[in-house]
Amino acid sequence: MKKTRRYAVAGKSVHKGQLSGVNVVLVNSGMGKVNAAHAATCIIEKYPVSAMINIGVGGGYPGSGLKTGDVALASREIYGDEGVIDSGGWGGLEHIGIPLVQDGKKKYFNEYPLTLPARSFFKGMSRMSRANYKIRSGNFVTVSAVSGTKKRARELEARFHAVCENMEGAAIAQVCTLYKIPVCEIRGISNIAGSRDKRTWDLQTASEHCQKFIVDIIDSAFNGPAQG
Repeated sequence: MKKTRRYAVAGKSVHKGQLSGVNVVLVNSGMGKVNAAHAATCIIEKYPVSAMINIGVGGGYPGSGLKTGDVALASREIYGDEGVIDSGGWGGLEHIGIPLVQDGKKKYFNEYPLTLPARSFFKGMSRMSRANYKIRSGNFVTVSAVSGTKKRARELEARFHAVCENMEGAAIAQVCTLYKIPVCEIRGISNIAGSRDKRTWDLQTASEHCQKFIVDIIDSAFNGPAQG
């Protein structure tokens, strides 16, 4: 980023500047749904943002084909553990009958579409195609308790036909739905969901690849197809 200035907004550190000529406000939300929703709300209320890009790391589901260091793009965000657990098992918020968001006749319970698909940002794939990591899109699942066993990871993967697990995305998507702000989500894969062996995790590579991807697509979207 260039022309960067730092501010404090509701106790969070905010960096405002330009990236490839685009005005950008960058904030580290912190972990979890409440931190994420709080950060998104503060930024939308204070700055005239035209779109929200949620970036970070996440766990790839075992059957997704994703490996550590790959990049996943969300096609929709799903709250994975809001709802009801009864003798028949888990059921979503529809079982309660109260939507989290209602826009006219449209009701939003657990699922939120990503209204700004990440691929719409760029016109050319020349630089992307030479990346040394896989790029895949699919459903993301947001949870309060991350999958600590392979059984749990496979259960959520199958239930929601998902590729990636995280702890913030659906909350940001919900806030953006309320404000009618286009949103997309991009995550570097730091680990495979279900394994708590942190010796197999790579947060740094996941973060670096996610960072490179978002810089590349912004550059492609606003400065033409990438050449280098």
